[in-house]
Amino acid sequence: MLENLAFDGRGKMLLSEGTLFGDGAIRTLSPGGKTGTLVSDFTGPGGIVLNGDNILFTTGNTAMAGLSNSKNGTVESLNLDTGEQTTVAKGLTMPNGLARLANGDLLVTRNLGSDQGLIRIPAAQPHTPTSVRTDLGSANGLAASADGATVYVGNTFDSNTEIRELSASDLKGSVRTLKVAGSGATNAGDDLTVGADGNVYMALNGAGKVVRVDPATGSTCEIGSDLPLTSSVRFGSGPGWDPAALYTTSFDGSVHKLTPPKK
Repeated sequence: MLENLAFDGRGKMLLSEGTLFGDGAIRTLSPGGKTGTLVSDFTGPGGIVLNGDNILFTTGNTAMAGLSNSKNGTVESLNLDTGEQTTVAKGLTMPNGLARLANGDLLVTRNLGSDQGLIRIPAAQPHTPTSVRTDLGSANGLAASADGATVYVGNTFDSNTEIRELSASDLKGSVRTLKVAGSGATNAGDDLTVGADGNVYMALNGAGKVVRVDPATGSTCEIGSDLPLTSSVRFGSGPGWDPAALYTTSFDGSVHKLTPPKK
């Protein structure tokens, strides 16, 4: 089961791979299809974020952890040069989405169990994660805009599929809601990303689609279909990866490339 993806900027795609039973891993994929393992032997890998020469990734992102309120979740940091791994934060419950703000703070989401919502991990005190808000439904997909001013949070298990728009400087402030067409139960919204065009791109796990949402107008456009159990979506970055194309992961272990039509 591939949960999330990122690019290391050095020519590799990074994939968080989980299993129903047993440990997970962060796998690597080259543009030519060669696979490898960056780090293994941990449970429930979730979001991945590149931070300079390090990658940050969550662990403990399992349904059992969410439903049982287990606090075995962590955010880990792995240096791409040395392979040194350190724990940035621990005591988290089912950290799913992961985003890094301009000030270095980290955000994670939780979409199962009690206290679903958004959690902040302060850069100055990463050992004290705090709940920011619990009014976002089954919070899952998480991304910040290119300028760092806006945070987008998607949901999964609610009756309507929605993307919440928050101010990065006032996460507890007002919320703008962008609605995604279709039934929430059928869509099962998953991870999302923000493109250079400012639009939000969301993977619909249940519907097997990728949709584009324009924050300015709220309009939704389906840009990819026939993608069963799509879990994550990112624009290509780094040598060998098309920056105009979207790459997706799936719970069936596949990776797809969505190439925009020629103008």
